[in-house]
Amino acid sequence: MLRPYLAGESWPPTPGAVMRSRYTAYAVGDSDHLFRTWHPATRPADVDPDPGLTWTGLDVFSESGDETEGVVEFAAHWVSGEGATRQRGMVRERSTFTRRAGRWVYRDGVATDR
Repeated sequence: MLRPYLAGESWPPTPGAVMRSRYTAYAVGDSDHLFRTWHPATRPADVDPDPGLTWTGLDVFSESGDETEGVVEFAAHWVSGEGATRQRGMVRERSTFTRRAGRWVYRDGVATDR
């Protein structure tokens, strides 16, 4: 279902769909999709995912918004390292998405401890 989004064949229709596609892009190392779905006003110069992290799960807590702005709250789980150096972690965020030229894009996010 996310393959057309990552391949650029179609665009995610909702902020939640953009967020899920971005999680998948991080998981598979697709920096092109991250670049395309990041608002140019807030996009960093380097959008390459950290190759040392393996993304292991996604929990979406809420999705809200209107026709121009959407908010998605989620937790993304990761692991890094092996054996004795293996670490687990999670990113919890309240992400804001904006409609730009008819397409939803990630604008920014605030870490939460929900």
